[in-house]
Amino acid sequence: MKPFRVLVVDDSAFMRRIFSDFIERDPSFQVVGTADNGRDAVEKVKALDPDVITLDVEMPEMNGLDALRLIMETGPRPVIMLSGINEQGMRETILALEAGAFDFIRKPSISNALDIEQVRSELMKQLNAAMQAKQRRALWEEEEQRRQGADISVPLSPKPSDKTLNKKPQMKETRRTIDGAEERVKLAELPRTRVPRPEEDKLARAEASDASKPRRKKVDRKPVADSSSAALPEHEIHPPREVKLQPSNELTDLVAVGCSTGGPRALKAFLEQIPGDFCAPIVIVQHMPPNFTKSLAQRLNSFSPLEVMEAEQGMVLEPGKAYIAPGGSHMRVFRSESGAFQIRVSQDETRNGHRPSVDVLFESLLPLTMVKRHAVLMTGMGSDGARMMKKLYDTGVNSTFAESEQTCVVYGMPRSAVELGCVNHVLPLHDIAPRLVRAVNNGK
Repeated sequence: MKPFRVLVVDDSAFMRRIFSDFIERDPSFQVVGTADNGRDAVEKVKALDPDVITLDVEMPEMNGLDALRLIMETGPRPVIMLSGINEQGMRETILALEAGAFDFIRKPSISNALDIEQVRSELMKQLNAAMQAKQRRALWEEEEQRRQGADISVPLSPKPSDKTLNKKPQMKETRRTIDGAEERVKLAELPRTRVPRPEEDKLARAEASDASKPRRKKVDRKPVADSSSAALPEHEIHPPREVKLQPSNELTDLVAVGCSTGGPRALKAFLEQIPGDFCAPIVIVQHMPPNFTKSLAQRLNSFSPLEVMEAEQGMVLEPGKAYIAPGGSHMRVFRSESGAFQIRVSQDETRNGHRPSVDVLFESLLPLTMVKRHAVLMTGMGSDGARMMKKLYDTGVNSTFAESEQTCVVYGMPRSAVELGCVNHVLPLHDIAPRLVRAVNNGK
């Protein structure tokens, strides 16, 4: 097999040489070119057509973030960002992940040989994961094309449209089956544009009554409405509630989320769809090194109707708030003597090679049987979180969710949970938040 072609981009000649040497040690990869700024990188991508790119964040003439956007517009491919640890570098790294970068690694300390070796190991892990994800995505797309070309009309969304259920038996030839699929699409679109259903009238009234609530403005931008008409009832699950005012020790529900590679972009899409009056706190583990999670929390807070923050020791969980585990630290939830649910941050040994670890967070939920617990696994390499999701599932957790391969950047962590048989709902990213809100609101 031919080696994967890599373009190395960095304004430092020394760093270009270091990263090129790292990559060339692995016979699976070949450095086909280097660039010293973003503008040069965009031209080299057009000329060399590399399979994967390592891209410095901070460079003269054109920085890595602007170059990434141009690369993604002209020919998307895996891009691994090389980030410094200063505040500007971390902020732009988060923006790059949001713009479609596969993942990032921090630049090594030149004076620390051990640090350089750790960065080399992390870089090669990311490059291999990027290529595996690219190949798996290509296989998945081929399978989808074959499926769509067959005489079977199956929508990608988890449930068929209600209109589909009322159709005549499919005893017609292939041509009629295809026409039926086209007709279903048109019917699914009609309620949104011409013929409102009763439930949509109810939604319109609810939206009118909530027009004065500024924190609700983002909830209406759900991409779920495009997946199937079956998603329409999800809109009915956000009536005004007063639960946000209840003391934390009277919480009824608790949501825990885990993700890794591709997580920042997934979290943005997920949190944008959770209403500001959501009646449960959300605790999140995103695999990241120290300092970066603060920038991530600040960025997500600017989009989400919820209040999003980096978790700190002793914080009391409150409805309508999301807490992101600090990079380099484990996060657990415990119930204090006063009955409040609080956060415990620790520097315990890594779990599954990670700190923070999703398994550590999920494990802390096992004894909290006095609240309804909901666990979510989204895109990410490896299997962190799957084992403890299985334990939660076996001991009666209320609901479990996994992002489907359809939308995962890396179908690793969710796939591990699915294979363990502990997932209630396997959904594309845009359907997870609405279904979760419905699960939390059940019975309220």
